[in-house]
Amino acid sequence: MRIGVPKEIKNHEYRVGLTPAAVRDLRAQGHEVHVQRGAGSAVGFSDDDYAAAGAHQTDSAAGVYACDMVVKVKELQPPEYRYLRPGLLLFAYLQLAPDRELLDRVLAARISALGYETVTDAEGRLPLLAPMSRIAGRMSIQIGAWALQMQNGGSGVLLPGVQGVPPGKVVVLGAGASGRNAVHVAAGLGADVTVFDVQPERLDEINEAYAGSVKTHYAEPGVMAEAVTQSDLVVGAILIPGKLAPKVITRRMVRSMRRGSVIVDIAIDQGGVSETSRMTSHAEPLYVEEGVLHYCVPNMPAACARTATQALVQATLPYVLRLADAGLDALRTDTGFAAGLQAHRGHVTHRGLAEDCGRTYVPFEISE
Repeated sequence: MRIGVPKEIKNHEYRVGLTPAAVRDLRAQGHEVHVQRGAGSAVGFSDDDYAAAGAHQTDSAAGVYACDMVVKVKELQPPEYRYLRPGLLLFAYLQLAPDRELLDRVLAARISALGYETVTDAEGRLPLLAPMSRIAGRMSIQIGAWALQMQNGGSGVLLPGVQGVPPGKVVVLGAGASGRNAVHVAAGLGADVTVFDVQPERLDEINEAYAGSVKTHYAEPGVMAEAVTQSDLVVGAILIPGKLAPKVITRRMVRSMRRGSVIVDIAIDQGGVSETSRMTSHAEPLYVEEGVLHYCVPNMPAACARTATQALVQATLPYVLRLADAGLDALRTDTGFAAGLQAHRGHVTHRGLAEDCGRTYVPFEISE
């Protein structure tokens, strides 16, 4: 199979879909890899590194999208729509639910779109989303601590506190991969941490791991609203695969928070958990709404792009190899892998996405 790797063009996106080591593995199985020049240079992978691994160098994105399969990181950007064509297999973070224009383009082009964010494993976990969720979760606390500083418009709270002064209050909404990692960093700093989730087993795990030093609550709306309004930093880490994030933070709750408090909305890729959340970028990451600072950057891990690229490709490469060897037939014997297929030949093939977007759900087998 001919596999293309484009240079990412989203704002301050430095990650790359395949490393030179991954290219070498694909070449060893007889596949042809085309990498756009400069695709990995920002994270230390030069064009010479890719050439040494056996990749063909491509000057333009058009050459990459002419391949059978394109492996990238972030969702398609408007300048990339022109390259879509029937039969193309796209493997990336798709983020189709909050972007109806992108969904329309993908369906009109009749491509096969596989999303990292909805591939599941035998235990129902999200192995291709988890690496970036872990990074985003860890980053959320350091970003929140930075935003709380006065020069950024924050309230001036130091999360660990200091002798004689209590620590800052951190509320984490969601105890999945990103939420657990946010808890890990916040607790390590010495913050006063509370985490909410709807799955008791996740809360049990946190209770055991932190010996009760992290407060855990079932996500009951009244209790959660009180915690949010009293917090210094809220981390939105709720994920429903393929679907829009639920708006669990109302504008009224935000209005009740202390001025200069911070919301870091990791779920902004899927629309965000707050009624006041809207996408920002690494170029302009913060805005103030109802007196509260919001950080809603959809590609947070790009700020640590070398680590993020290595973690992502480590997870995705086995799936890329299977697709390269068997194409979409690789999905027929693996329902978890098939859950990644969100659009195929003009149909929405993911049930959650179809529900949120008001589209007809057509299973992969029927859409063929």
